[in-house]
Amino acid sequence: MLEKQKTISNQQIIDCLITDYGIEVTTLTFLPLGADMNASVYKAQAVDESCYFVKLKYGHHHDISVVITKLLHEAGIQQIIPPIKTTYGQAIHYIDDFTLIVYPFIDGQNGFSSNLTNDQWFILGKALKQIHEIEVPSSIQNKVRRETYSPKWREIVKQLFTHIEAMLIDDEMAIQLMKFMKENLNTIFRLVDRAQELGQKLKDQPTKFVLCHSDIHGGNVLINGNNPIYIVDWDDPIMAPKERDLMFIGGGVANVWNKPHEEEFFYKGYGVTEVNVAMLAYYRHERIVEDIALYGQELLLTTAGGADRQEMFNQFVAMFAPHGVVDIAFKTDIDLLRSGGSERLGDY
Repeated sequence: MLEKQKTISNQQIIDCLITDYGIEVTTLTFLPLGADMNASVYKAQAVDESCYFVKLKYGHHHDISVVITKLLHEAGIQQIIPPIKTTYGQAIHYIDDFTLIVYPFIDGQNGFSSNLTNDQWFILGKALKQIHEIEVPSSIQNKVRRETYSPKWREIVKQLFTHIEAMLIDDEMAIQLMKFMKENLNTIFRLVDRAQELGQKLKDQPTKFVLCHSDIHGGNVLINGNNPIYIVDWDDPIMAPKERDLMFIGGGVANVWNKPHEEEFFYKGYGVTEVNVAMLAYYRHERIVEDIALYGQELLLTTAGGADRQEMFNQFVAMFAPHGVVDIAFKTDIDLLRSGGSERLGDY
């Protein structure tokens, strides 16, 4: 997010890093990253000039990311960054009503701002295949949400249009969004209706569930130097069909990761696999519906967010740009009709 949490001071975080992590911090800098309204991230620099990535989340229930990164790191997946433990051996620390997690700071760019090389696409494909093949103990699976093809986001989008007709809005961002949504009403309901139709069909199909990141777009892949890459932000993993992650490869989130050669090199690393195109189409439709619901709630039902509001509006509109995620979702649906349901990828 663009604006940091206002309920905890920088000095409290610095004191925690010194006392509980043994890190002699000299400066703490807020980083305007991520879309999570309940999280803030920082760069901490120590006396010895080493740097740390500090994530602060509201609440005391955000430990699943630590459990998953530990599992993956111990499985030998090199593209995972494990958290730094406190002086008393804990991977998370609580400050008042917040959870603090500290990582080594990776000095590089993410996949939104820098293109992956062909080698890096291969590495990403290989790493994601390792993640999808890992055996997740039942004790951990019980802590991870499972795919249910819930209509939650579709229902919220429908409710937003009901609210729009009855609302008296004087917030400029809300007025602009309301106008844009009305202008694109047919497209939005095409997304909602198709996600509903596909979800209904897929939920009754027997499908293997694997561990999925659930949000593995360019913003959650860090690029360090020529080849090293890291998959970050494991806050919301899910047990789901592999297409839950594969939908992002070629999916065009933030208008990147939408070039054919990128898919080619990714699947060289991932290996030959049968991709359920109906599943791919469902997830690409449903992801957009979720974003419409989330941005719509934030911009239409509240006036909070400050500088984030303009960025949220920009991201909302960008989804409908030519060759953006909406166009790609609709094209995937057309591919579904042509393919008959599945496609063999990685056979180049």
